[in-house]
Amino acid sequence: MKSVAVFCGSQSGNDSAFAAAARTLGVGVARRGWTLVYGGSSFGLMGALANGALSQDGKVIGVIPRALRKAEQAHGGLQELIEVDTLQARKQTMAVYADGFIALPGGFGTLDELTEMITWNQLGLHYKPVGLLNVAGFYDSLLKWIEHAGAQGLVRKGSSGLLLMESDPAALLDRLSAACELSK
Repeated sequence: MKSVAVFCGSQSGNDSAFAAAARTLGVGVARRGWTLVYGGSSFGLMGALANGALSQDGKVIGVIPRALRKAEQAHGGLQELIEVDTLQARKQTMAVYADGFIALPGGFGTLDELTEMITWNQLGLHYKPVGLLNVAGFYDSLLKWIEHAGAQGLVRKGSSGLLLMESDPAALLDRLSAACELSK
């Protein structure tokens, strides 16, 4: 694995554990020598993530829609900032640059990005691992929904295995790396 795309909020949220986990994840990505690909903002969890990687001299690529450059405060300290036209183009560009994906806590945009990567995997559009960093139980309800949808016959059996979940950043990076090696 050489790169990972991380989806997360442009807000910090109410729990300081979210920003701490974002920073720790960024540090972990950089220490492994991987490139971090993310949404390009200097705010919120995105900023904490990027700053964590940059604190270790990691390579960080931001991908930001032109219309959000000002609102999300594009990060000025990145090695590369790619501007795209749409949110869809952001996801596609991040997917091209990444060997795997991780979602941290976030809002609707993060959920959209996460579920699209899982869907692309399920449909065979890519075979890259998708991970979920379940910080302070943030995604517990989503995991219950996935179980419920499976029990109702709306999510195929085995599809829940498309999502690697951990509450510890280092453990999730280890699992993503191992899954990436298996998919080769």
